[in-house]
Amino acid sequence: MAIDRDIVRKTIDRLMPPAVEFLCKLISFPSTSGKEHDLMCWAEGAFERLGVEVTRVPLSETIKQDEDYSSPVADIAYNGRFNLRLRLPGSGGGKRLLLNTHTDVVPPSQGQVKPFEPVRSGGVIHGRGACDAKGQVATIYLVLAALGQLGTELPGDVIAHVVNEEENGGNGTLAMVRAGEQADACIVMEPTNNKIYTSVRGAVWFRILCKGKPGHSGRAGDTVSALGLARKAMDILEQYHDDLLAASRGIPLFDKYENPMPITFGRLTAGDWPATAPSRAIVEGVLGLLPNKTRYQVMDEMRGALDDSGDPRLSERVKLEFMYRHDSHVLQPDHPLVEGLKQCSGDWQLPVEVDAMTASCDSWYYNNQLGIPTVVYGPGTLAYAHSNEEQIALSDIAEAGCMLTDFATRWCR
Repeated sequence: MAIDRDIVRKTIDRLMPPAVEFLCKLISFPSTSGKEHDLMCWAEGAFERLGVEVTRVPLSETIKQDEDYSSPVADIAYNGRFNLRLRLPGSGGGKRLLLNTHTDVVPPSQGQVKPFEPVRSGGVIHGRGACDAKGQVATIYLVLAALGQLGTELPGDVIAHVVNEEENGGNGTLAMVRAGEQADACIVMEPTNNKIYTSVRGAVWFRILCKGKPGHSGRAGDTVSALGLARKAMDILEQYHDDLLAASRGIPLFDKYENPMPITFGRLTAGDWPATAPSRAIVEGVLGLLPNKTRYQVMDEMRGALDDSGDPRLSERVKLEFMYRHDSHVLQPDHPLVEGLKQCSGDWQLPVEVDAMTASCDSWYYNNQLGIPTVVYGPGTLAYAHSNEEQIALSDIAEAGCMLTDFATRWCR
């Protein structure tokens, strides 16, 4: 029997003030990757007060030995830290629904004033993490609170993973996957502007290490500029990207995008004097990939592109490392999870669009490694994420809270 949507709406409206307070408190924690511990301790108590089952899932240094561990941020320690597993137990026999989102944020953007002081302007909350993804954590809080207050006994469990370190490659979710989980569907919550992402591109983050032969600019024949080597390596990898993109056409949902798997060179370190050939240059970047290639294939092909360049200096003096490696994830758009979300969104008069996500996130861990059918969905828009205008509309959180509460009552039968 379907739940009365008017009752759900009234319940969500009643719970929005504490959910907003919860979100503002989350934003006040400067929880960049590796520094989420204080937030997690506070959130643990807040979720316990909802009456849901709260379990710490410890992290440890052993995660660094995992082949899928991501290491773009140096010197992060794990002992003593933890993720949260939340569970609203079902009565038994029903399907289980898993929600996932993260508490870490990227560092403040240039020009972002007081990023960890939440500001409410009308019906919008501003601050670092407002939409990516503390607004998603607040939505999980809202859904669990609403299900508890509605008093509807569901046969299946509603489970949530609230994790560390999504922004630097997904190490928090990696730890949850290695601990094991069973569910019949998973929604990884990111800001999607009401779109249901059934396909998500993968990515590799790479580091190009260039070793030059330093010397004075007047002795050009005796020097090798590491910066020059870096430029050549970047040109070769850009050409590899163009070839890979051409070979990746015709994939459903991705094909409407001009470049759904870009290459980005995000950081360059080299040299200390304009008239000296630098001895060392380091370039860091990211390359997207689509479902026609695995992360390992792309990594091998990137190495091969440098080795086969015809310039012996590149094979002798340039090394390629990878700090992050995600495969794409694909769920068929007619899967019952997708159809159920579409039906529920339509019932709540929300826009319904199934699309591909041209960024990577933690969804592949559940879909590919645990075999749990997974989509990406959540309130807010990615346009504000990682920007100095990061924000989320409270109406978006309320609408997602209504829809997901209703969906949970349907799915967990």
